[in-house]
Amino acid sequence: MTFNQERFDKLIQKLEVFANKQPHLYKLHVAFLATLGYAYIFLVLAVTLTLLVSIIFGIVNAQSISNLSLTGLLFLLTLAFVLLRSLWVSFPPPTGLPLQPRDVPNLYSLINEISSKLQAPQFHHILLTNDFNAGVLQIPRLGLLGWQQNYLIVGLPLMLALPPEEFRAVLAHELGHLSGNHSRFSGWIYRQRETWYRILKGLQQSGHDLSLLIFQLFLIWYIPFFNAYSFVLARMDEYEADRCAVDLTGEENTAKALISVEVKSRFLERYFWSSIYKQIETEIEPPKTTYMDMKLALSQRLHQEITTTYLAEALTERTNNADTHPCLKDRLKALGYIPDPQKELAIFAPIEISAAQEFLGDKVENFIDYFSQGWREKIATPWRQKYAEFQKSIAILKDLNHKSQKQHLTLEEASQQAFLTLELEGEEAVIPLLQEIIHRDAYHASANYLLGKILLKKQDATGIEYIEKAIGQDSSIVIGGCQIICYFLKNQGKNNEAKSYQERADNYHKLILKARQERSKLKRDDKFYPHNISDIEVNKLRQQLSHYPQIITAYLVQKDLQHFPEKPLYVLAVKRGFSFWEGSRIYETDNSKIVQSLLKENELPDNVFIFILNSNLSMEKKLKRISNSMIYQKKGKK
Repeated sequence: MTFNQERFDKLIQKLEVFANKQPHLYKLHVAFLATLGYAYIFLVLAVTLTLLVSIIFGIVNAQSISNLSLTGLLFLLTLAFVLLRSLWVSFPPPTGLPLQPRDVPNLYSLINEISSKLQAPQFHHILLTNDFNAGVLQIPRLGLLGWQQNYLIVGLPLMLALPPEEFRAVLAHELGHLSGNHSRFSGWIYRQRETWYRILKGLQQSGHDLSLLIFQLFLIWYIPFFNAYSFVLARMDEYEADRCAVDLTGEENTAKALISVEVKSRFLERYFWSSIYKQIETEIEPPKTTYMDMKLALSQRLHQEITTTYLAEALTERTNNADTHPCLKDRLKALGYIPDPQKELAIFAPIEISAAQEFLGDKVENFIDYFSQGWREKIATPWRQKYAEFQKSIAILKDLNHKSQKQHLTLEEASQQAFLTLELEGEEAVIPLLQEIIHRDAYHASANYLLGKILLKKQDATGIEYIEKAIGQDSSIVIGGCQIICYFLKNQGKNNEAKSYQERADNYHKLILKARQERSKLKRDDKFYPHNISDIEVNKLRQQLSHYPQIITAYLVQKDLQHFPEKPLYVLAVKRGFSFWEGSRIYETDNSKIVQSLLKENELPDNVFIFILNSNLSMEKKLKRISNSMIYQKKGKK
């Protein structure tokens, strides 16, 4: 019930042009589309209730009840219940440490000031979390009838990372989402999306094919369009929220905040947390002062090489349709801000007073201790397990190193030795081991890839040749390998060559999306051929299918593929049996449950598509014509 990615991207592109030219008219289109969804729901509900009343009236007048009347009554009651329940959209409240005005008066004062200037509603709950993030959330107490509870979520790491003026810009952006009538319309659209997902889920779980069919044609048309229209609206909201931040804090502070968030989030993820988890190698227990260490790390000037690398990476990212948030480059461009790598280095100067110190006051140390202790308690068990695994790896590497001094290791052992050396001793130590593996097997994919990656990191262009060899052997690393080479070439100032690798990665990504689409469904004109799976594996699968009493016939074939045909897609088509009465009530084993059970509980071939045949007799005729396609038939069924 969704477009394929290519069609979705094209529709988004057209809608963005429309939205940019006529934003008010575009919002009217979204509102109309949302209202149309409600109209269809209430039309079906009205017809259902009318039929229900008619049946009850007929039963009362006849003073008797037939099997047909009872079946219709139960069906309509179930359908009405599913619809009414789906309309009552409920949202789980966010989690975090509640903040009270008496504890953090400066933070409440800031929030009230921004709320007043943006005409945003007051917050019922303000929560502090351990995420590097901030956000607003509205939870309706009465489902679609509204009566919102407003939540503001702020992350302690974010407050430790930003000076007060940049944090103020972040808050202005988040509260901008609730500015004026902005929140009511966007919130309504968001809840409408949730309503349709709940209706779909409720109907699918009910087991009523007829009730799902009532919505089928409408949903096939409606949901993809509504998702696309609301997606573009959500992206428009991000730009509007940025403009709110500029109005309150200025262009420079807003731009600095955007840049700081991108760079420092990468710093925490790749550098800080990496150094924390590095301690697993020597410490059996996790550290006690993690968030105090974070405060110290974020208050100091970040290393120039780190900031330059992370900022360049952030600026090379492009807006895509996997996320409603625009990329950094597009957001800065919309502000009219032109980034200057040399100028931006000043953003990462030491922070004398962080937003956490300014707005959390003397409670900041308590919060730091609170999150340090919570993190330590949560991570303690997996930390000890990882420590034990690490000690085991040390022992294995020691044995391999000792063995290699006496005799040649097998290629598999040499690979294990290299990977463990990389993990335990670092990149410099593993280079000669990787070179030795490649000397023995010039096209060893993993060794070539790792060596190429290490060499490019050392600004050695010979790494490109190694990564190209790896890509030739393993198509799964095409995108990653091209991106590594592209980043290296950009740093070398070879932009044209870098562009060719980026285009290569993009084209391959498009091929992957087409392959996923090709493998996600079956069409009437699809071609199939014999599965070519061994008799032993087929017999094993046949035995597994016999454990499902509702399955009467099963076919196994391969689908003819245009994209990556070397990676086969097997189609397991099963025909199930059920009585008339099973078709008119909620089954215990509906079609989706059978598919999920087959996938979860059985040893199936890799890349298998499971298909229920009952509603597609023409497909069964086509499969019957394939040699050895029928792999299972229930005894007594012909």
